[in-house]
Amino acid sequence: MKQRTRIYYSEKQKSLMWDRWEKGESLHAIARLFDRHHPSIARIIGLTGGIRPPKRVRSSIALTLSEREDISRGIATRLSIRAIASKLRRSPSTVSREINRNGGYYNYRATTAEQSAWNRALRPKRCKLVCNKPLSCVVAKKLQLQWSPQQIAGWLKREYPANEDYHVSHETIYKTLFIQSRGALKKELLQHLRTNRIMRRSKHASLKGRGLRTITNAVSISERPASVEDRAVPGHWEGDLIAGSKNSYIATLVERHTRYVMLAKVHNKDTESVISALIKQSKKLPDELYKSLTWDRGSELADHQRFTLATNIDVYFCDPRSPWQRGSNENTNRLLRQYFPKGTDLAVHSQAKLNAVARRLNERPRQTLEYETPAERFNACVASTS
Repeated sequence: MKQRTRIYYSEKQKSLMWDRWEKGESLHAIARLFDRHHPSIARIIGLTGGIRPPKRVRSSIALTLSEREDISRGIATRLSIRAIASKLRRSPSTVSREINRNGGYYNYRATTAEQSAWNRALRPKRCKLVCNKPLSCVVAKKLQLQWSPQQIAGWLKREYPANEDYHVSHETIYKTLFIQSRGALKKELLQHLRTNRIMRRSKHASLKGRGLRTITNAVSISERPASVEDRAVPGHWEGDLIAGSKNSYIATLVERHTRYVMLAKVHNKDTESVISALIKQSKKLPDELYKSLTWDRGSELADHQRFTLATNIDVYFCDPRSPWQRGSNENTNRLLRQYFPKGTDLAVHSQAKLNAVARRLNERPRQTLEYETPAERFNACVASTS
């Protein structure tokens, strides 16, 4: 089979790649536009960790390519430097320096000089994490605890409010991780990010719908009290199941006011097993801190009335195809996939292991809590009910 000639992408083609990438298209889909395989696209996108490089802008006082071509033509016709400068309405010293730094009077070439000018103009500003080693060490330690860059940035501002040397944006942390040429954070730290990706992906990359079932005698979320909706008082929870291989599941519960997480081991997805596990979990909390539960329309809660009779906890069901109505729980399930990846057997994890993972999440600072932890907020609620 004849090997295809290597393709060299133009700036216009590279711009199209980045446009498609930012819209959430896959490497395979972008490669098909150029009748190529995805590694040829990954080579370009991956060079900067999936983060689009900023567009370079020429200084308004710099010589243009057109002016350099005029210099080259002037040299070809044996014009003096002063004559060339007069024609360009530039200082003779400007033209003289341009010629001398690019091969001299007899070796000057406009295109070579233009490329050399762009190369000399590269003045990358040193990253703050490169310049500040103690800050880099703190960030690395928090990443190893599975803190997100946004949590680290918020915590640093709260922990060191008057010391700007310890303030860094989450974007800087992400870019330093994904663009390894910066050299401040080791590539191995990428495995502590929730997605384990080696390139930054667009926020539009995984917009998925999901069909939900109908539950008999379900109380709609529209009938949920306003005090639950605005998260003003604690005691109202959102719940769901996350699935693994071999028909294994974990029940996830998130308290809406504090974002406190609880996990329950579930032996099966049938409603008998799930309801029994939820009843057992509810006994661990004071009645004042477990007043309602909002769930999707999965069949695992078909026997929701038994749960309500046993616990006196009201159950509300989301509208079909409306996962945002349980936004806190959906976000938590995404975080949990760092500890329980898709396709793995969830049955091997003990309840003690689930409790340890929940504790890890509850001890992370959260932006929505002004960088307090869910555990701090929840413990304050427990103390107020005592």
